[in-house]
Amino acid sequence: MAQKSDEDDKVRLDKWLWAARFYKTRALAKAAIESGKVHCRGERCKPGKEPRIGDEFEIRMGFEVRTVKVEALSIVRRGAPEAQTLYAETAESVAKREAAAAMRKAGALGMSTDGKPSKKQRRDLFKFRGSSNDE
Repeated sequence: MAQKSDEDDKVRLDKWLWAARFYKTRALAKAAIESGKVHCRGERCKPGKEPRIGDEFEIRMGFEVRTVKVEALSIVRRGAPEAQTLYAETAESVAKREAAAAMRKAGALGMSTDGKPSKKQRRDLFKFRGSSNDE
């Protein structure tokens, strides 16, 4: 049984992210780590990094950035309630995510327009860009 605990201590970061249900597959977890979407202490990580209990990771998924603290290690993917016991999200991270979601919902991010440009506005755009639509 002693070897079992040794194996749990030496879990790869991509495997832990998969077991904690941040990503659907290990391949997606590995790709996210390699593309710089997972940081530890402000630096990019490698998929083979061994997370330790107490480490904090910043995980970017789409518009959301989560800061999580490792509470337990596991190499086995289980149900969502059990997976949530592997980490604890910081209070600042939760507040930032909720504020960003409220901003997105209100439409503060992105460009809002009055709709499709009229024929005259399109002609003016073509004239401004130096190309003509008649060709």
